[in-house]
Amino acid sequence: MPVPKDFASPIRMTAKERAFSQLQRWIIEGTLLPGEKLLDAELAESLAVSRTPIREALQLLEVQGLVSMHPGKETRVTLIEKDDILKMYPTMAVLHALAAEHAAALITPQQIEMLKSLNEQFGAAIDSGQPYQAMEIDEQLHNIVVEASDNAYIASFSASLQIHIRRFKYVFLKQPNTTTLGSVEEHAALISALEKRDAEAASAIMKQNLIRPMNELYSLI
Repeated sequence: MPVPKDFASPIRMTAKERAFSQLQRWIIEGTLLPGEKLLDAELAESLAVSRTPIREALQLLEVQGLVSMHPGKETRVTLIEKDDILKMYPTMAVLHALAAEHAAALITPQQIEMLKSLNEQFGAAIDSGQPYQAMEIDEQLHNIVVEASDNAYIASFSASLQIHIRRFKYVFLKQPNTTTLGSVEEHAALISALEKRDAEAASAIMKQNLIRPMNELYSLI
């Protein structure tokens, strides 16, 4: 099982947290491929930790649905199906569109400025060819809108879906700038609608910001 030797290790984390963070990233960006068998000993050696935090990290990843564990047999990265795109993205689009609709009346000037700053960072990450960083910034931007909606149920369901969508989103953000820069423009339009307290426009733009990548991803994969 080929795993990189030159990755940047997170700091100020327990061994379990570090293993979980790195393994999750490797699964999302495809270093660990769907269906690939994971060996505790090899992962422990690669991450310079004991096998116990590896097993604990794998258990957390199983809860997220990223690995499938069969005690005494094997652990594998879960498979991803192309048609899952058509199930996950519309669900997330509806959730985030509702969040944007509610956020239009509740969002603060400070949150608006944070959104503007994040969109600039998002564009810069795309321009500099950093799809994983762009993905993380995009999530932060969407999460601010979800937070501004003040709806704990949207936040909970969104967080659960986001884990699985990441595996597809990373593929999308690796595409040429002409494809991904559409997201920057949509973010800017969303921020403008939120700033104007236009709930209907904010909801529609947010939905488009998720449905467009879904359609483009489906044709790519």
